[in-house]
Amino acid sequence: MVEIPRDIANELAPAEKVLWAGQPRQGIILRGFDALLLPFFLVWTGGVGAAAVAMLRAPKTDMVGIIMMSVIFVPVGLYALVGRFFVEARQRSRTFYAVTSERIVIVFGLFSRTVKSIELKSLGEMALSERRNGSGSIVFGPSSPFDWMYGGAAGFPGMASRMAARFEAIPSVRSVYETIRSAQRALAK
Repeated sequence: MVEIPRDIANELAPAEKVLWAGQPRQGIILRGFDALLLPFFLVWTGGVGAAAVAMLRAPKTDMVGIIMMSVIFVPVGLYALVGRFFVEARQRSRTFYAVTSERIVIVFGLFSRTVKSIELKSLGEMALSERRNGSGSIVFGPSSPFDWMYGGAAGFPGMASRMAARFEAIPSVRSVYETIRSAQRALAK
């Protein structure tokens, strides 16, 4: 018996049967693109912070520059270094996936609730990405050439809308992939 999260159950049609339901891996996740982002924002934050301190110590300080650096650039750097990981972890804690007898359902949202639904009959391209431990992701439909980058920036506001629909960071990804393929074959009969 598949345990159905309430967020998914609320979206089901009366005759719709859940074949699989789950959530992405919880907690903080480091991605490949972080190897580029973290050093950049470490230099950004350190440089802006050092410049703000130097301005404060200068005999004729430019208060507009200090305020701009202190209020805008330093918090952006700190968010990019640390905050986005916690925001993304919170987003994943509020994300639910399901494969039903009729469609793929993704429920997500940090401040508002969004539901993506893809009919199995019209589901075209699927890309499976599997790690050695069996976890991975399934991308539905054509993906952007920049998806690898957007995945690393998932904690930034608005990035989820730029990415193709996906089941991300799920355990036993191949089993879920095969469940989807079986459901598609069953609908084709």
